[in-house]
Amino acid sequence: MVFIVPFIAVIVGYLIAVLLQPKNKKHLKLLMAFSGSFLLTLTVTHLLPDVYSYGIEDQAHQHLADAHGHGHAHNGNTTIGFFIMIGIVFQIVLEYFSKGAEHGHVHAHDKLDKIPWLLFISLCIHALFEGMPVSQHHELAWGIAIHHLPIAVILTAFFINGEMNKKSILFFMLVFAAMTPLGTLISGEITFLTHYYAEISAIVVGILFHISSTIIFESNEDHKFNINKLVAIILGVIAAYFI
Repeated sequence: MVFIVPFIAVIVGYLIAVLLQPKNKKHLKLLMAFSGSFLLTLTVTHLLPDVYSYGIEDQAHQHLADAHGHGHAHNGNTTIGFFIMIGIVFQIVLEYFSKGAEHGHVHAHDKLDKIPWLLFISLCIHALFEGMPVSQHHELAWGIAIHHLPIAVILTAFFINGEMNKKSILFFMLVFAAMTPLGTLISGEITFLTHYYAEISAIVVGILFHISSTIIFESNEDHKFNINKLVAIILGVIAAYFI
């Protein structure tokens, strides 16, 4: 299920864009606000405490090493916080190449004759990292799926409006859909990734912090009070509570 849900979400988003061709951007923005708050709530209530608990365990191991003559102590919480900041900065760098596609900021003004490779690679790296903590936190699969569904709709519409080749669009979306399950698979199978689970998960926390907070704050135009957006955010928090 943890492999299927994120994959199916992207495919559903692709089909919605191709078959229904939604024109009302307000509905997509509300769905984005819901997905942002849902994902952020799962991150702070499930993934973040787990990552810090690993940091505390590492600190205990460090103290044992110090007792045997290592002589230089590191605070586990400080280390985890550092990796979270790496994740935030890393996501900012990715968005430089993806133009903010992770939170729905893509606009086609010119014809796209081929796949925009920088956007493609950036999004795939983003989705791959998102899937890594899912091997330990299955509930995150739902958060990522809800996050990816409107992104898939917006991306597909972007490619269609850019008159990109239909086969290229399908190829892009299938690969993008496969990246999160692939991240989940390799994080549970590759020893190196398992050994550095806390550090990698902390990076993902930073990525999710940046993405979800950006979605929440930017899903409203002109920063005006919007009751519909507020309701969507509250519903996202409530839904995540029951996961």
